[in-house]
Amino acid sequence: MTDSVTCTTCSACGSHRLQPVLDLGTTPLANALLTEAELDRPEDRFPLVMVLCADCALFQITERVPPEHMFREYLYFSSFSDTMQRHAADAASKLIRDRNLGADSLVVEIASNDGYLLRNFVSAGVPVLGIEPARNIAKVARERGVDTIEEFFGGDLALRLACGDSIAGRSRPARKADVILANNVMAHVPDINGVIDGIAALLKPGGIFVTESPYLKPLLDHLEFDTVYHEHLFYYSLTALVSLYARRGLQVVDVERLEIHGGSIRVTVAHPGTPPSAAVAAMLAEEDAWGVRDVEVYRARGARFTQLQASLKELLLDLKRQGKRIAAYGAAAKGATLLNSSGIGPDLLDFVVDRSTYKQGRYMPGVRLPVLPPEALLTSRPDYVLLLTWNFATEILEQQGAYRAAGGKFIVPVPEPRVV
Repeated sequence: MTDSVTCTTCSACGSHRLQPVLDLGTTPLANALLTEAELDRPEDRFPLVMVLCADCALFQITERVPPEHMFREYLYFSSFSDTMQRHAADAASKLIRDRNLGADSLVVEIASNDGYLLRNFVSAGVPVLGIEPARNIAKVARERGVDTIEEFFGGDLALRLACGDSIAGRSRPARKADVILANNVMAHVPDINGVIDGIAALLKPGGIFVTESPYLKPLLDHLEFDTVYHEHLFYYSLTALVSLYARRGLQVVDVERLEIHGGSIRVTVAHPGTPPSAAVAAMLAEEDAWGVRDVEVYRARGARFTQLQASLKELLLDLKRQGKRIAAYGAAAKGATLLNSSGIGPDLLDFVVDRSTYKQGRYMPGVRLPVLPPEALLTSRPDYVLLLTWNFATEILEQQGAYRAAGGKFIVPVPEPRVV
């Protein structure tokens, strides 16, 4: 069994005023897909409870599972999504152009995964360094030509990089970064203040830190509570981020809305001195107007998600009563949360399909549904497919044209269950 810690204070500001919002029960780790040999063993399960800090407005979960247990071996490879690859290429091109990056620059990415983003800089002749704690994924990145070290990022590692200390038996020149990137990772780090201190230490004067995270507002509005799982400790508003960076001596200077992952924000951070853009002030005012600090706003959305779960399960039960066969698409973490917290398992679904060859042949945590290649939809011909990776709906529906042409239908679960 793996021990976890239940936090009673805010992980960012230390406040004791944590206001409960939604309890999704006790669930397994969402990315801990099982091998066949592990099916006869009990799984670790942990509480999944959401709270709002009354002081700094950070929306967070209370349970802390050791990062070493979740991230040293990891099964999510970003390159399996065409959408993510296009998004990464566009983001890299924009940064290279806007920051005039070249052979004398350095771009560092925290939690760089398989190099899907950094290899765009490599192709343009810009030196990079990936920092990726998952050993299996870091190995793949290096094989693809992306310099990657297997470490968790924090203040100590940042100082060692800035000072040119030996890391993993290899000496590196003392360098600071022109650009530091962190896409879909700032939600994952328990020592959030230590990570931001590391960013401040490694970032050049005049450099920028650019981070992308799912945005709290669409999560609430579209009832995307299935994106809550133990790896995702924090769910960010700009209000909470401005406060978070300011306490560590950094400044939010720009913000941009993105459609990816159901609604995200790209936040640009720098050392003090650069005036924030008009977009920052506008979003802060907008958040204040919708009640970013009002816990009742959060609780109302949580109650609606509970209703959504009941409606989805009733839809699946009704289809089964009609003799329909149902599968699911996407062995993703959000799918594990939705299935386990809603009580949807092998009694309703036959199997799950996923494009990732690293997930095929395994089983979904908790519900233990087998993960098959997407081709199984055509060979097995289920009547309906529950789209667990709804954030890539457009891409997946296009890829599954043959299945749909043969009469197959998809069920999109959020913001309300609907058949397409």
